[in-house]
Amino acid sequence: MSQNILFTSLEDIPLIARALDSDLRRRILAMLQSSDLNIKQLCEALNIPQSTCTMNVQILEKANLIHTQFLPAEVKGSQKLCSLRYEKIMLSLMGKTEFQKSNRIETEMPIGLFSYFKVGAPCGLVSVTEIIGYYDSVSSFLDPSRGGAELIWFSTGFLEYRFPKNFKANAEIAGIEFSAELCSEYPGHKDEWPSDITLWINGQEAGTWTSPGDMGGKRGLLTPQWWKTNDTQSGFLKTWKIDEDGSWMDGQRICDTSLEDLRVHDYDSITLRLGIREDAKNRGGINIFGSKFGNYPQDLKLVINLKGNG
Repeated sequence: MSQNILFTSLEDIPLIARALDSDLRRRILAMLQSSDLNIKQLCEALNIPQSTCTMNVQILEKANLIHTQFLPAEVKGSQKLCSLRYEKIMLSLMGKTEFQKSNRIETEMPIGLFSYFKVGAPCGLVSVTEIIGYYDSVSSFLDPSRGGAELIWFSTGFLEYRFPKNFKANAEIAGIEFSAELCSEYPGHKDEWPSDITLWINGQEAGTWTSPGDMGGKRGLLTPQWWKTNDTQSGFLKTWKIDEDGSWMDGQRICDTSLEDLRVHDYDSITLRLGIREDAKNRGGINIFGSKFGNYPQDLKLVINLKGNG
């Protein structure tokens, strides 16, 4: 019988080890060996709250150990169906560059490692344990401890990040994806507070997403307990995709910017900027979530899809 095997390398160990270093997550994997199950079925079988189940499923999903999809429920609404991706994991002791045969290269960047910024108050940064600097102080964005930020917010301006070009100089790129957990910014929170959030790549506008509001009142799955529930709690995981035909979000074309416009091979890094245009219709600010805040256990993720074998 053929088996699905996850080929991995040394660089992937921390993510996979974290996913497997939990009796609960190992039990979830064991249950999925027999059949696909939705969140409700897992909760009932394991006798755990839905929030606990959802968070652990997301950790397994981030480690690429399970696959999830939303399907219509039997009665009404939708259900999140979970399935096992692999029967075996094989570890190579070679470096990821030499071993990697996949055409997909992923890089995650902590949200506090921005290389340039221009922001306006209200603004601020917090780590998983404390406030970094002072509320509404732009100078706090220069604080060396900003590297540990797990939530960053500002009402106007942008943050800029430089990602490494971790592929061969002559690699043919099929597409670029960027994903982040985001929402609008309002003092405290306000679920209906639209904001036009724009992504730029290498100085080219890659499209704007309108966040419906600043989400609070209900604690995020990962949001630490010390952070007040009335403040921002979680966002929306949004993914921009840029290919030869233009820029896309959720399957919808959002602008004409294509791979050719990004001139990836002309620069020594890939520069991403997240912020609010000065002429935006909805200037409702932005919240950016790290892997330990909000609902999604990931930082800023850049994916390079290569043609052929890269």
